[in-house]
Amino acid sequence: MTKLSSKGQIVIPIDMRKKLDLQDGDKLSIFLNENNELVIKKLPTALDWHDLIKNIPNEKVDIDKNGQYDHQKSPNFHKWMFENK
Repeated sequence: MTKLSSKGQIVIPIDMRKKLDLQDGDKLSIFLNENNELVIKKLPTALDWHDLIKNIPNEKVDIDKNGQYDHQKSPNFHKWMFENK
């Protein structure tokens, strides 16, 4: 349980902060869901984004109107598509 301060602030309990790996200065998203419940989510950091995209191939891929591409012209893309399933 936590209390709302006169400035609208709340304290997130330490066990929850540890579980979510929340650090001082982390950015959070706060919104109401469809059940009118308050939801707080940690936003990804620049390092999180870097780690997410570091293995995406960096090559030009020509995809036709049927969603087909030449595997030999885009070998890294093809490898990435089938290794990440």
